[in-house]
Amino acid sequence: MLNRTQAPEFKTIDSIAIQQAQSFTLDNGIHVHTIDAGSQELTRIEFVFKAGMYYQDTPLVASAACALIENGTKKYSANQLSDSIDFYGSFFETSVSQDFSSLALFSLNKHLESTLVFIEELIKNAIYPQEEINTYLTNKKQKFLVGSQKVDVLARRKYSELIFGSTHPYGIEVKAEDHDATKRDSIVNFFKKYYTHSNCIIIVAGKLPANLHQVLNNHFGKDKWGTATNINKAYIPAQTTTQNIHYIEKPDAVQSAIRMGRRLFNKTHPDYFAFQVLNTIFGGYFGSRLMANIREDKGYTYGIGSGLASLVHDGYFFISTEVGADVTKNALEEIYKEIEIMQNDLVSDDELETVKNYILGQFLRTVEGPFALADKFKGIWEFGLNYSYYGNYFNAVKSVTSQQIRDLSGKYLQKKDLIELVVGKK
Repeated sequence: MLNRTQAPEFKTIDSIAIQQAQSFTLDNGIHVHTIDAGSQELTRIEFVFKAGMYYQDTPLVASAACALIENGTKKYSANQLSDSIDFYGSFFETSVSQDFSSLALFSLNKHLESTLVFIEELIKNAIYPQEEINTYLTNKKQKFLVGSQKVDVLARRKYSELIFGSTHPYGIEVKAEDHDATKRDSIVNFFKKYYTHSNCIIIVAGKLPANLHQVLNNHFGKDKWGTATNINKAYIPAQTTTQNIHYIEKPDAVQSAIRMGRRLFNKTHPDYFAFQVLNTIFGGYFGSRLMANIREDKGYTYGIGSGLASLVHDGYFFISTEVGADVTKNALEEIYKEIEIMQNDLVSDDELETVKNYILGQFLRTVEGPFALADKFKGIWEFGLNYSYYGNYFNAVKSVTSQQIRDLSGKYLQKKDLIELVVGKK
C-alpha cells in the first residue's frame, strides 16, 4: 500500500534521448525535415523563411508581410482562403521573429492534399490588398498607442534600443508614425524577395502520411517559385549605449518597470550552457533568488525574472520586473545585492543540484510529442547546429560547478557592464 506520509524517492536524470529529424530534398532544392511520431492522424507543416525583422529596411514591413500573407491571392479572396481551410478542419497560423518568419499548417492527414492547394496559393501568389493593409496598420497602431501607456511595454521597447542601437535591426524602436509611413509596395517587395523557394525550408511533424514526399513535391518542389536570391545579409555590429543609467519618467505611474542587463552572447557561445544554470539560480524560475528576495521576502513585486535571449546574430541578458513606484530604489538595491552574492559566495550543493534537475526536467517536458520534437530541431537548425548540441547541453548542465557559477557571475555581471533602465517613478 502506498505510504503517503513518505516523500517519493528523489531521482536524478542520467540521460536524454531525442528523436532526430529525417531529411529529404524536393526537386527544386527545398530541404524538408521530418519528425514521424505521434498516434493521431494529424500533421503540422511549417514553412520557415529568413524573413524576420533583421531583413527589413523599414519598420513593420516584415511583420506585415507575414501577417497579411493569407489575406488574398490571385485566385482567392481572404474569406475564400479562410473558409476553405476551415472547411477541411485545418488551421493556419503565421508568426515572425527577429530573424525568421513561419507559416504553419495543422491538418488531418486525410485532408492534407486538399488543404495544401490553398497554402500553395498564398505562399506563391499573395497580393496584399490595400484595404487589408489599411485595416492591419490601423489596428496595429491602436494597439501600439495603448501599449505606449504601459511602463513595461515602454521599458521593453527602449531596452532593445539601448542594447543594440537605434539603427540596428534588433534595436529599432517602432514609432506611431511608422504605421502611417508603411506602404504596400514595401510589403509586396519584401514578400517577393524573401518568400521564395531558395529561402525556404519545410519542417513536418506528426503521424506522417506515406506519400508526404510526393505531396510536398507536387505543390512546392516542381518549380522554382519566387525570385531565386541568396539571402545572406551581412552581420551588422551592435552600437550598445555607453551610458549605464537610463530613466523615462511617467509621473502618473503607479508602478515602475525595471529592465536591466547587458549585451551578451547566443547559444553558440561556449559559456552559454553554464550561464543558463547561473541564470536559473539567479532569476530563471519561480524558486530563483530574485523571486525569493524581491517577491517573497520584500513584497515589492508580483514577479521578477531574468533570462538570456538568443538571437541568430547576437544575444543579451536581461532582468525584468514591475514594482511599486515607492519601492523602485529599494528594488534596484536588492537586485544589485543578489548579483554581488552570486559573485562572492559559492552556490550550495543542494541549491545547485535542485536547479540542475529542474533544468533537465524542464528539458524533458519540451521533447514530448512530434511538434515539440520539431521545435527542438528548429532550435538548432536556426543557429547552424546539430543534435550534438543537446548532448553537450545535458553534459554541461550536469557537470557545472559552484566555482564556475561564481566565476561566470564575476565575468559577466559586473555592475559597470550593466545597463539599468527604469520607466515610471524612481
